[in-house]
Amino acid sequence: MNTLISRLAAGETIFTAWSSIPDALTVEAMAGQGYDAVTLDMQHGGHHEDSVLRSIPGILRAGAHPVVRIPVGRFDMASRALDFGAESVIAPMINSVADARAFGAAMKYPPLGDRSWGPTFALPRSAVRDPQEWLLNSNARTLAFAMVETRAALDALDGILEAPGIDGIFVGPADFSIAWTGGGSIDPVREDMMEAVADIARRTLSAGKVAGIYLTNVTMAGRFAKMGYRFQAVASELRVIAAGSAALLGDARGSLA
Repeated sequence: MNTLISRLAAGETIFTAWSSIPDALTVEAMAGQGYDAVTLDMQHGGHHEDSVLRSIPGILRAGAHPVVRIPVGRFDMASRALDFGAESVIAPMINSVADARAFGAAMKYPPLGDRSWGPTFALPRSAVRDPQEWLLNSNARTLAFAMVETRAALDALDGILEAPGIDGIFVGPADFSIAWTGGGSIDPVREDMMEAVADIARRTLSAGKVAGIYLTNVTMAGRFAKMGYRFQAVASELRVIAAGSAALLGDARGSLA
């Protein structure tokens, strides 16, 4: 089975669903809709340790890649998400090199990091059966995304990219727009920050890392892909439900005429 990191390295554009509802059945339903990955959101979504633990098998059964966004500063949860079977972890508000180093250390086994041994659920949920093989190859299979969403993070980007264990940058365009305007407005697709967004991707790719971004407008996917963003978050299940309901109800009510 191809890993998330190998598919991205091969140049694929990966679309992930975004899950906020902490229910394994809902996650399983989303995973079966054709997304390449499903991201369980512990920062702004309702996911917690138990829901992450119980939701990952449904993602794996659907042939999708499990990803977890941890809460701010919860680098201990990064290691736990990997031990539950996540392939990738997104860490929000990585605003300094020190933040990036702490996150990278939690994501990788020695000598690259200081992740503790204990893949209690991840190992039996994977195709790997040999613990030694797991140890030797895990660092290359796990993908650590540091989120850039503030002016401080932008200023520290080169150092963040050089931090051991950091595999990619994930842009949060909503918070980035708030930072860009000094707290004046929220507009994740504002045109005057697009060059900065493109520059983040350029610098990330130049460092040999993966660039990711959250889509608030799915029609921007092609433009972001041209910038180099190969990992793109499409929508939360709440948005999917709203869009699907609007389309279905529109068709049903329209037929009455």
